[in-house]
Amino acid sequence: MFHFEEGPDDGTPPNNWQSVFGGSAWSRVHPDSATDRQWYLHLFSPAQPDWNWRNPAVGDYFEGVLRFWFDRGVDGLRIDVAHALFKADGLPDAPTAGAVVDGLRSNPQVSDQEEVHAVYRRWRTLTNSYTPERVLVGEVNLEPHRAARYTRGDEMHQAFAFSFVRLIWDAAAWASVGRELEAARREHGAAPTWALENHDIVRSATRFGGGSRGTARARAGLLALLGLPGGAYIYQGQELGLPEVDVPLAARVDPMWARGGVSRDGARIPLPWTASAESSHGFSLTAPASDPWLPQPASWGSSAVEVHREDPESTLRLVVSALELRRQLATKGIFTRDDGGTWRVEDGNLLICERGPEFFVAVAMGDGPARLPAGSVLISAAPQAVEGWLEPDNAAWVLRN
Repeated sequence: MFHFEEGPDDGTPPNNWQSVFGGSAWSRVHPDSATDRQWYLHLFSPAQPDWNWRNPAVGDYFEGVLRFWFDRGVDGLRIDVAHALFKADGLPDAPTAGAVVDGLRSNPQVSDQEEVHAVYRRWRTLTNSYTPERVLVGEVNLEPHRAARYTRGDEMHQAFAFSFVRLIWDAAAWASVGRELEAARREHGAAPTWALENHDIVRSATRFGGGSRGTARARAGLLALLGLPGGAYIYQGQELGLPEVDVPLAARVDPMWARGGVSRDGARIPLPWTASAESSHGFSLTAPASDPWLPQPASWGSSAVEVHREDPESTLRLVVSALELRRQLATKGIFTRDDGGTWRVEDGNLLICERGPEFFVAVAMGDGPARLPAGSVLISAAPQAVEGWLEPDNAAWVLRN
């Protein structure tokens, strides 16, 4: 049920495929044998062998896995690397060797094979048989026009918009990606699923410049995200404005670091629930406290959930307010779950996403204030210094007058 292949007599792997974590995507089954030439495939860690989806037994097995969880009442499932189930028939060499992190995207032989869509049609039929219907969310790291094909009406319900999650703080780039995603929505009928952070990339507060300005931009980006047309996902700790942590070399546990020299541990530090470090900021209930799997920085307590709950101006309180407002606006019909967006940039730095005739999201992404189009500001990431203007690194939801 996995990929096992005989390698050539010279002891090299069956083909030139590279692991996303660095090095060959193949490992010897019996590395100490002088005669056995069998290898197994792993696009990621050697501890994660790839299933051979061309074996019908694999599809049957996974339908049982889905039923197991759906029968226990889960609302849905996230499918990891959803575009890379099937590999090209015959497992031919990749046109390029690829590199760490890029090993999947640069190898068309392991990604976006047409046969994968039959799997998600089968799974969608299964989700439709449950009441309430269960949800399928795909991690589909492809360009928008390809990723949207995975969320056609008879396949998965949602797929993360990876072209958006990788953005820097730039109005033209945001608008360009927004238009791409809107075009894909119009072609395939699938609304985008927005995210600015996940467990694989640098946190937005650091990615957007770091320090106080990066924190302000991350807060503004998060508010903007929640106002865009389609679904939205918040990565754990993003609602606290957490920055990337520079984990000491000796404490890093990411297999990508061990094999390829790239670490994602800095976005995976256990959350600070309490200000006090005595319980590892709420991580441990034992006395003495157990150490978390990654070290928490000395400043972690100032970003704790309990601190945010007591501060009316905190990022957590902003997110709670935005989610409630989002719900109210949808109830009133100001926008709908599946509506689209029209994207533009005004005055070189003001990003606008129009969501119907009544509502738009604005983000000031330049160095100076930006004049807002006419309307009433419903919520903003930071206070407005002057009515009708949006300060740099700020975002607002606006209802047209």
